[in-house]
Amino acid sequence: MNLTISGHHLDVTPALRSYVTSKLDRITRHFDQVVDVKVILTVEKQKEKERRQRAECNIHVKGNDMFAESSHADLYAAVDDLVDKLDRQVVRHKDRLQDHHHAAPKRIM
Repeated sequence: MNLTISGHHLDVTPALRSYVTSKLDRITRHFDQVVDVKVILTVEKQKEKERRQRAECNIHVKGNDMFAESSHADLYAAVDDLVDKLDRQVVRHKDRLQDHHHAAPKRIM
C-alpha cells in the first residue's frame, strides 16, 4: 500500500503522520487489497472557527476509487470522522465483491 500524506497550509508533524497511519490501518484490516492512499490535511482561513481543519482522502482499491472528506474544528477529530466514512465505504465495497449466490443443487434424474 502506497501512503502519501501531505499538508496544505500546515506542516505535517511526525505525531500527526503516525496518528493518520494508525487510523488507516483499520481500513487495511477490513480490506487488504488497498493499492494507493492519498491524504491531504488542510487548514483553511474561514471566518468561522469550526469546520476550519479539513482532511480529505483518495483511496484506490482493486476495482474502485473512493473519496471522502471531513471538516472539524480539531484536525484529529476530522481525521477520525474521515476514517469512519472511508471504513463504511470499504466495507460496502467488500460486500459487493463477495458472491452471495449459492449454486443450485444438481437434479438427479
